[in-house]
Amino acid sequence: MRVACIGECMVELSERPDGSLMRGFGGDTLNAALYLARLGVTVDYVTAVGEDPWSDAMLAAWGREGIGLARIRRLPGRMPGLYIIRTDPAGERSFHYWRDNAAARDLFSEPGAAATRAALEAYDIVYVSGISLSLYGEAGRAALAETLSALRARGGRVAFDTNYRPRGWPDRAVAREAFRATLAQADLIFASVEDLDWLYGEPGVDEVLRHRGRAEIVLRASSGPVPVARVLYGEADTAVPAAPVARVVDTTAAGDSFAAAYLAARIAGLVPEAAAAEAHRLAGAVIGHHGAVIPREAMPPLVIRGPGPDA
Repeated sequence: MRVACIGECMVELSERPDGSLMRGFGGDTLNAALYLARLGVTVDYVTAVGEDPWSDAMLAAWGREGIGLARIRRLPGRMPGLYIIRTDPAGERSFHYWRDNAAARDLFSEPGAAATRAALEAYDIVYVSGISLSLYGEAGRAALAETLSALRARGGRVAFDTNYRPRGWPDRAVAREAFRATLAQADLIFASVEDLDWLYGEPGVDEVLRHRGRAEIVLRASSGPVPVARVLYGEADTAVPAAPVARVVDTTAAGDSFAAAYLAARIAGLVPEAAAAEAHRLAGAVIGHHGAVIPREAMPPLVIRGPGPDA
């Protein structure tokens, strides 16, 4: 089973309490790809980067994690985007971006886009997020939609995570239209209730539930004492709560790691409810550490855990 994750990785600067900055690399679909690789899934990251030292460092880091690099396009004279994370005392984070000229924005428009599209059509699963959609203009999103349609016609599947960040869009109307079009193509939908309400107004989940019976849906809600995943497939509709977490340090990549573990579990043959339990377990470990990527030794003993790239 071959998975492709489409999106953008940026230079990440995390602000510490004393005001100092720690450099890393991050992006929602990149985080998902990394955790998929750690869980033994064959995964390629699909993006465009520059030919600068930071792009070199990104590729080296991805390779060490076992992420496939064959679909990375390098654009001369371009650079990755940059963002700063600030985390409040409760562990909630805010993001501040410098990314308007990032190389990843031209994945579907620069020379070489036709080869990227043809390669994507051959994967078993393509994972894309709402943030991925925000990278590309109208023409780029149309090219991606055509690519996903060709993939599905061949028997491949689309996984869509509804990550919504208003700053990435010219207005909500454009975002709503893009989300609706992608939801209609998705075979597996990861949706945050909070994001959907933010984008569509309450109840935003209606935009997802209209695809019930056609797509497998995982609705995540975190407003209660513990996060709950509502899993819908066929006639089933089951709430799977997470175990309480002793200490929340940083919620960065909670949703990305959840999606990766769920997808890995489903690929391994676990039923959706069991997959959601495994996904909660990984996300619970991730929010107990600073940053999007936890140390390899901090990975919980998941049922689906793979041997890793060095095994």
